[in-house]
Amino acid sequence: MAVNRCYFLPFLMMKSCWLPGSAGPSPNADPQQEYAHSIRLDGDIILGGLFPVHARGERGQPCGELKKEKGIHRLEAMLFAIDLVNKDPELLPNITLGARVLDTCSRDTHALEQSLTFVQALIERDAGDVRCANGQTPVFAKPDKVVGVIGAAASSVSVMVANILRLFKIPQISYASTAPELSDNTRYDFFSRVVPPDSYQAQAMLDIVTAMGWNYVSTLASEGNYGESGVEAFVQISRESGYAGKCDVYGACSGGVCIAQSLKIPREPKAGEFDKTVMRLLETPSARAVITFANEDDIRRLLDAAKRNNLTGHFLWVGSDSWGSKISPVLHQELVAQGAVTVLPKRASVHAFDRYFKSRSLANNRRNVWFAEFWEENFGCKLGTHGKKTGAARKCTGLEKVGRDSAYEQEGKVQFVMDAVYAMAHALDRLQRRLCAGDTGLCPHMANVDGKELLAHIRAVNFNGSAGTPVTFNENGDAPGRYDIFQYQINEHSGAEYKVIGQWTNQLSLNMSALKFHSFGVMAAPPPASSCSVPCGPGERKKVVKGAPCCWHCERCEGYHFLAGQFSCQLCPYEQRPDRNRSGCQAIPVIRLEWHSPWALVPVLIAVLGISATAFVVATFVRHNDTPIVRASGREMSYVLLTGIFLCYVATFPMMALPGVTVCSLRRIFLGLGMCFSYAALLTKTNRIHRIFARGKTAVAAPRFISPASQLMITSSLVSVQLVGVLAWFAAEPPHALVDYDEQRMPDPRDARGVLKCDISDLALICSLGYSILLMVTCTVYAIKTRGVPETFNEAKPIGFTMYTTCIIWLAFIPIFFGTAQSAERMYIQTATLTVSLSLSASVSLGMLYVPKVYVIIFHPEQNVPKRKRSFKAVVTAATMTTKLSQLAAERPNGKVKTELCEGVEAGVLATKNTYVSYANHDI
Repeated sequence: MAVNRCYFLPFLMMKSCWLPGSAGPSPNADPQQEYAHSIRLDGDIILGGLFPVHARGERGQPCGELKKEKGIHRLEAMLFAIDLVNKDPELLPNITLGARVLDTCSRDTHALEQSLTFVQALIERDAGDVRCANGQTPVFAKPDKVVGVIGAAASSVSVMVANILRLFKIPQISYASTAPELSDNTRYDFFSRVVPPDSYQAQAMLDIVTAMGWNYVSTLASEGNYGESGVEAFVQISRESGYAGKCDVYGACSGGVCIAQSLKIPREPKAGEFDKTVMRLLETPSARAVITFANEDDIRRLLDAAKRNNLTGHFLWVGSDSWGSKISPVLHQELVAQGAVTVLPKRASVHAFDRYFKSRSLANNRRNVWFAEFWEENFGCKLGTHGKKTGAARKCTGLEKVGRDSAYEQEGKVQFVMDAVYAMAHALDRLQRRLCAGDTGLCPHMANVDGKELLAHIRAVNFNGSAGTPVTFNENGDAPGRYDIFQYQINEHSGAEYKVIGQWTNQLSLNMSALKFHSFGVMAAPPPASSCSVPCGPGERKKVVKGAPCCWHCERCEGYHFLAGQFSCQLCPYEQRPDRNRSGCQAIPVIRLEWHSPWALVPVLIAVLGISATAFVVATFVRHNDTPIVRASGREMSYVLLTGIFLCYVATFPMMALPGVTVCSLRRIFLGLGMCFSYAALLTKTNRIHRIFARGKTAVAAPRFISPASQLMITSSLVSVQLVGVLAWFAAEPPHALVDYDEQRMPDPRDARGVLKCDISDLALICSLGYSILLMVTCTVYAIKTRGVPETFNEAKPIGFTMYTTCIIWLAFIPIFFGTAQSAERMYIQTATLTVSLSLSASVSLGMLYVPKVYVIIFHPEQNVPKRKRSFKAVVTAATMTTKLSQLAAERPNGKVKTELCEGVEAGVLATKNTYVSYANHDI
């Protein structure tokens, strides 16, 4: 006799009872009737599956239109992978995988409700309040126990589901969720994924933006975990690598990408929302690049809004993997999407799946409860009266074939769906081998799979996936980052297509020559700009605009400053100047007076001629050393004076030579020594003449210290003062060469020069020459006092003329030397002026004092004859009479001058007019 029982089937929190006498739920019941919104495959181990079979519904409906690629392709990939595992004798031998696949309808709340199915077997039930109508005890239909879940696609759905599954320790492997938030192993510890997280994708997108030279971009995200987390990761990585909209307290930003504005697309956008979004993006027109982390529906509507607002070609789109290489977002709006650069995890088509999917038909694919709906959408036909297709669509024959009667391209995440199934299978296989050592199939230890133990095996898997790429997980359950970089291009012949332009695996490899930002294959080189400010030129720093760190003004580094960074100028070291581009510093060229320079050739030529003339005079005097003219000149003092003249000429050469310790020492010595010798000797001479004639007016006895020996001693004493001063200078500051960068530090650094010179300052120069100039002035005073001495008596008048001329030379030297202190040619002018002044002083002395004597010695030797000696009194008397006669001649008419001169002067005195009288010839 049949037992009347009441069956209770929990399904999505709904209760159903079978009347007594009816059959209970059969495992072979029609899935359309028992599980109207899910797929159920029997097996020893059941895997859950979450797929966006339908789009998000509108106007309060949970589900919308069917998604052929993201829904059906991915769902079939899971079923195909389970078939392959079940056929594999090496993987889970004698164990059959089953499945329970649910539709998330692309909505996180709906997916959460659906996913409760996965945990029903783990929830204890209280039947105390359940009664059948006939009073029988209810019988609960045992739900499928799900050991792991494949999915979900959207990150927001995965976050919702992961929060439920972790409570029941059910591992989850996603094939498409990339939100960085899911990498948090403390909150989503049972979540893993075979796709890399968006933190890698954000880094790849940042590297793309940087490679394009874009530093001012906007971000756009779909509301939800995927979009918001992706943009947050991009901004965070941008901030870590540069400024990303922030600078330090001084307003300096280190570089990188600046975010102009971050916009969010609402989960339920209102009418006109996308037009409003586009207009807001135009508020920062310089930020042409738009980083998008948005779902494909939002991308399609965003491009449509840009097209409606006539903004084709304005925005430079950079899309995440949700855009990838999908056709649906850019369909019928190719021009506005042209040039978009998108990122997609590296993938490959699984050819076995292509063969499998193309072989699916209504007859052999009844396990997929949504396949009939796909058939209608794919072929544009209607399946009888029960079909969902409305309108006047043709009737489906059932003989249509995928890929023959409709376009077919494998959806991009198929590979990852299969990898997720295989990862779960490999983990279960490892677990079975550990718990059921030596046994095949399920053993008692596998009756209740420990989710935590299974998770450990999932994280440890390492195998080659369906496309031949390794499948591994890190400690957070993330797959390694491997991306292909696409650009949506319109070619003249092949039309619009996504073209691979690079890859990213920890670093970017981009083929810049393959980029095209204009129609008909016109390549942009470089890519269009997306920056708030134009790049600064060489040597220009960025002055950041307050409140807009990605905008700046360019300011040139002036003077001796170089560009130390993008935002700062620094002063070059003292001995350096900025290079041509002001990107660094270079040594300031060091100059010195070269021998071949005109500033050196002229003084050297004068000095050589002067030395030659001096040598000739000395040679003439030596040869005629005992003649009256030489003796009348005072031989000893003449040789001293000629030595000084020679030293004045010689001083030119150390002044022109390469500065060094030896040269600088010689400069100090010769700088004032020649003048000191010359004017010490002339001062001694003029002083002697003055004393002789001053003494002769009052006495007949000769003054003291007028002998040659006395004169040499006086001269030596005067010269020794100069030498003592030079020695003290040596002791106080040893001579050395230095490079003076101040002398020619011009306002324009390009004209700056370092001058290699000796350590002789203007003050030291004045001190060195000061004593000689003092001797010169004193000698000039004595020359003025002895100007009345007759020309027949010694050299008083030639000495006077010499000193007057010398004073004029040195009076001209002072303004020339010190007046050119600020000139760029200062070193050349001052050195040439000093050496020429020394040479001219020597030349004046040589020419006025010794050239007439040499002339007489060589050309009029008859005048160079000895005369009788006269006493000191006779000499002085003759000189006095001559002076008086000269005064008398000045007071008489011209006709009487000669007569009175002849009458007033002895014949012996007049006879000496053309002879040279030496005081050495008289008895003094």
